[in-house]
Amino acid sequence: MIDLEHLYSEVPPTKLRNINEKFRPAQTSPFWLWVADRFFYGMLENRFYAFRYKGAENFYKKSPDTPIIMFAPHSNWWDGIVGYNICNRIFKKEIRLMVEELNRFPLLRRGGAFNVNKKSAQASMEALKYSVEILGDTNNILYLFPQGIIKPPNHRPIEFQTGLTYVAEKAAKKYGKVALMPIAVNYMFLRDNRPEVIVEMGEIIELNSDKPNRKEYTEYLAHTLQSLCDKQFHDISEGNFKGYDTLFQRKLKWYRRIEQRLKKIEVKGSGV
Repeated sequence: MIDLEHLYSEVPPTKLRNINEKFRPAQTSPFWLWVADRFFYGMLENRFYAFRYKGAENFYKKSPDTPIIMFAPHSNWWDGIVGYNICNRIFKKEIRLMVEELNRFPLLRRGGAFNVNKKSAQASMEALKYSVEILGDTNNILYLFPQGIIKPPNHRPIEFQTGLTYVAEKAAKKYGKVALMPIAVNYMFLRDNRPEVIVEMGEIIELNSDKPNRKEYTEYLAHTLQSLCDKQFHDISEGNFKGYDTLFQRKLKWYRRIEQRLKKIEVKGSGV
């Protein structure tokens, strides 16, 4: 039985379990990317009715040679799979995703994941430095969950650890500038019996080589993501889906197709 009282912990798993996990970089290849593309896309198709997104045009407002970091809230296991499909299916780039306890899912390295050990700030440093290096290849998108741990859905306030700002600051210094894009993600039941993935991509934030105040900039990025998530949630609650594109939408089940046909039948004298 699931213990609802302890679904969420403020302590990262590697620190909680006192695990010493050797750093392992992403190790992609054309074959494994082909496998991952179909596997992770198929997982979403099997569990969700549709994947809808908006704001993709913001991605192309940056210079093609500017490295980019996408950052999103982290509320459940699907977040990484959604991030993979955003990078791979929508933008045709390779994801680089920081994953804690990657030793439990080593094949994720083949899809672009690399591990981070959060036992201490020093233990995390190798992953942070690696994050800066991989941004040198603009075929990569670094996709981060700056909250550092899984939080309940729509948790407020959104608060970040400083890792995102550290990576952005070092990347801007190394490459001249870096682009940051907030990503709002919701999993909602709309008019179907299966949930939908709803993604909104925010405006690009560019950081140049000027060194920001790390604490203030971290708070600024957290506030930016929270504002985007709140806007998205409000739009959904108002039934406002203007501007959304569809990555996929499953065909209706046979009984839903019959239901739709029945709704179109007008019975004379029924008063309906």
